[in-house]
Amino acid sequence: MAKPVKTVATQAVPAPKGHYAQAVRHEGRVYVSGQLPPGLDGTPLPGAGFEAQAQSALDNLIAILRAAGSGPPRLLKVTAYIVGIENWPKFDAIYAAALGQARPARSVVPVPELHYGYLIEIDAVAAADPD
Repeated sequence: MAKPVKTVATQAVPAPKGHYAQAVRHEGRVYVSGQLPPGLDGTPLPGAGFEAQAQSALDNLIAILRAAGSGPPRLLKVTAYIVGIENWPKFDAIYAAALGQARPARSVVPVPELHYGYLIEIDAVAAADPD
């Protein structure tokens, strides 16, 4: 019998504004939805540059992983969508500091724009204990 898909939600990050979950867990994996960098109340970070937005999006991702019973050492795959390829080195430095020794598979995708004018969005897949 197939195990059910479980949604993951934490008040440590902004609530989704659309029809999706912050993350779902299924058969020992956590699938984290794309995380933008709004403030906890869901409003854009006023005047925040790329570095602040990248840190906020990573903080949101890590908070959701922890709520799902996982964390950076258990990340399997991360995809970052960034506006402006010139931001790639800044992202890499902030990402390395946030993840420490964790080195999951990763893609960095330059895009022309993101929703609400944000400069970064990050999604991920991680391992978790079996449900």
